[in-house]
Amino acid sequence: MSLALINHLLQSYGYLAVFVFIAVESLGVPMPGETTLIAAALYAGSTHRLNIAVIAAVAAGAAVIGDNIGYWIGRRGGARLARRYGRHVGLTPRRLKVGRYLFDRHGGTVVFYSRFISGLRTYAAFIAGMVAMRRPGFVVANAAGALVWAPAIAFGAYGLGGAASGLGSALTFIGVGVSIALSVVVGLLVKRSMRSLEARADAAYPDEQAPAPVPVAELADTR
Repeated sequence: MSLALINHLLQSYGYLAVFVFIAVESLGVPMPGETTLIAAALYAGSTHRLNIAVIAAVAAGAAVIGDNIGYWIGRRGGARLARRYGRHVGLTPRRLKVGRYLFDRHGGTVVFYSRFISGLRTYAAFIAGMVAMRRPGFVVANAAGALVWAPAIAFGAYGLGGAASGLGSALTFIGVGVSIALSVVVGLLVKRSMRSLEARADAAYPDEQAPAPVPVAELADTR
């Protein structure tokens, strides 16, 4: 999805576009949620047609709501969905096993920091539900991550947008480029550590190809 289209949707739908992109990305569908937040903040800073505080609040709310829906989907039928469709979005059995390994040992920390990592941000809530992470811990870590991530990204990009109004639009594109570059660097670092994590996960769960479905009795206890 091009930045031009995102800007067009922001100009047409404003806060609604921010909410939809971030919420849909958070529940497990690959969408440019963070890019939309950055674009909205840049737009607000350069035109003042949107309120940056409202943008940050909408983004945080969308992240929390989307993640909780993703968690619920993962909890109710995540294993079945992953087996059938996971390969189409990169959720291979080995990666799912790594997800279980991480959530079993560092659940809250993973949920919090996943909000800042492209790719992991999309699937973290779904995987957390699928591997039966305890709901109270998920809710707290998820809310904390959203409440830090949304204002940090929004107000940072807003300041850049304000500077761009005086220095020219080139600064806006530089800001977007830096954000994309940072996401790529983080993605490469995650990919580099994946082999080590896969080995640890294989050692921890030697007889499993993917996270096992949550027992029906356990699902009933979470209602």
